[in-house]
Amino acid sequence: MNAFGLIQIGLILLCTTTTCSLQCNHLPLQQRKVIENSLQLLDRMGKKFPQQCLREKKSFRFPEQVLKPRQKETVKMAIEEIFQHIFYIFSKNLTLAAWDGTALEQFQNGLYQQIEQLEACVIKKQTHYFRSKEVNRLKLKKYFQKIDCFLKDKQHNLCSLEISRAEMRRCLQLIDKVIRKL
Repeated sequence: MNAFGLIQIGLILLCTTTTCSLQCNHLPLQQRKVIENSLQLLDRMGKKFPQQCLREKKSFRFPEQVLKPRQKETVKMAIEEIFQHIFYIFSKNLTLAAWDGTALEQFQNGLYQQIEQLEACVIKKQTHYFRSKEVNRLKLKKYFQKIDCFLKDKQHNLCSLEISRAEMRRCLQLIDKVIRKL
């Protein structure tokens, strides 16, 4: 390859790196837009919360401390983890849900795109972030396992799905609150 070809490749790599860097700098703004859109899609997915489900309502106790670390990178990692869990819950056994399929699909696509962006931007260091990242990961895993077990125990009935939809709404609102502070 000649010198001119190497210069062209170098310029392409430089532009790509700069574009990715700019995209990561605007990540909080993008996340706020995605969360706002996701909340609207959650509302469009289903109707008003069914009154008969109020007596089945359960508190899953979201581990809010995972969104309060001092390092922005740790918060971004926690948000990525939360999006992955939400995506997982909304990707399985939803045949009993009387939800708008188009809104559900758009919701899933938005989450997936956000996960991809976060993975590209979050620094995957195994240094001092490692311990807090793993502790947070375990707390989030336990929280989302409770929701998943609840859905399985209730055989993904209408009320369990609506309760989980309300809980995911709450998660997204907490993330939005944190992102506004970043």
